[in-house]
Amino acid sequence: MNPRRAASLLPVLAIVLAACQPAASESPTGGESPAGGGGSAEGCLVGVSWNNYQQERWAKADEPAMQAVIEAAGGEYTKTDANDSEEQQITDIDSLINQEVDVLIVLAKSTTSILPAVDAAEEAGIPMIGYDRLIARESVFYITFDNQGVGTAMAEHMLAAVPTGNYVVIKGHVDDPNADFLRDGMDLGGLQDAVDAGDVTIVYEEYTDGWQTEVAQTNMETALQENNNEVDAVLSENDSMAIGVVAALADQGLDGVVPVSGQDGDAANLNNVARGLQLVDVWKDAFGLGQTAGHVAVQMCQGVEYADLKAPDDLGDHVAPEAGVDAQTFDADGTSVWSITLKPTPITQENLDLPIDLGWIEKDVACDGAEADVAACQ
Repeated sequence: MNPRRAASLLPVLAIVLAACQPAASESPTGGESPAGGGGSAEGCLVGVSWNNYQQERWAKADEPAMQAVIEAAGGEYTKTDANDSEEQQITDIDSLINQEVDVLIVLAKSTTSILPAVDAAEEAGIPMIGYDRLIARESVFYITFDNQGVGTAMAEHMLAAVPTGNYVVIKGHVDDPNADFLRDGMDLGGLQDAVDAGDVTIVYEEYTDGWQTEVAQTNMETALQENNNEVDAVLSENDSMAIGVVAALADQGLDGVVPVSGQDGDAANLNNVARGLQLVDVWKDAFGLGQTAGHVAVQMCQGVEYADLKAPDDLGDHVAPEAGVDAQTFDADGTSVWSITLKPTPITQENLDLPIDLGWIEKDVACDGAEADVAACQ
């Protein structure tokens, strides 16, 4: 089958899985073709180990985009789901190795406990992609968004809205390097400067096991109790946690009063942006990330060296790598890994039309309950 013809199935997959409705001839990432072209991967088996497939975006965007590219090139896609268990993920990867996959894509629950499975893949000579979470090994190619940039965007938007006051920082999973990348990005976005100037006081800061909504809600409840509800802003590192934060604020009548950040562009959170319950949602167009991983996996099937791997050349401007399509080196605490880093896009009420127009979310879903003065919802 012609790869361009097969690629046109991606928007259909996205509609089925996420009730998104991009035009059949358009890529959800803004490029001409979701598959992006990558040559032939005939007979190549690509195995994907998801740490927790229940999280909304994996099934909504990452997987269908990834799978479409691989299958359009003649390859085969298979997956496992560790259900948020570190031990199960190691077992899953061993199973994929035993199935003699040609390429491994791993979204790691813990990027440290996963290392025995990485060793096994190295021994088997299987090229690996660390998907959206850094695995600090030279043998693992890293595909992600600019996570420091996500944290920077969160802090910049929050400080513009709340330049002074008491801040709460709800961080992600302690064993996920992204949690610290995001936190570092916040400081680059002016948070540390505001603290040093005495304008902002961080009154509570805590990691959140598994990025779980319920744990984040508990953390936020603790923050409110310890500070007599005197909280002016909340920097939540992702959307599932932001839902828990908003729930805790709502219990105290503070929802819509205390601004909250998030990332991922989950439907409920973009709707909360429209309704004024979340100030900013840094959208990582996961169609683009999945497309890139599929594109790189196809090149790995062809035996392309890590240094010569490329991102698709038809990604939309809102997601395409700032550094261009060529792989770059990334310093992972002294270990140099090859990587491709995509661009995140902060979404507020002012540009909510972008994910709507690109088919990430239906207008009726994004705008349900929104005030009439939100331009994207008029």
